[in-house]
Amino acid sequence: MVNREVVGAHYGLRDWLAQRVTAIIMALYTFLFVVLLIASPKLDYALWRQFFSPQWMKLATLLFLLSVYFHAWVGVRNIFMDYVKITGLRLALYALVIVALVAYTGWSVQILWSI
Repeated sequence: MVNREVVGAHYGLRDWLAQRVTAIIMALYTFLFVVLLIASPKLDYALWRQFFSPQWMKLATLLFLLSVYFHAWVGVRNIFMDYVKITGLRLALYALVIVALVAYTGWSVQILWSI
């Protein structure tokens, strides 16, 4: 009888599902945004402001951006796990990416709710 010992963090299925769900959210938002752009007669500052002034559009855009950031985190983390073998360097890179993504999230909220 073979005794199999499973090791690792078991991120596989969760990562796969997270990538697919965030990709679907990003695709739906992109479709909505393209439809809004095609339906608009001209593109100027007033129209852009009008696009992003309703609360539902701000929330949809925030959901899109959070999906982009989470999608990026899963991808970058997997790349670091595969290719950065020095543990200390990998942890430093994780921290750097996390700080950047949190900053981007805060900046996104600031931009969206300043409209």
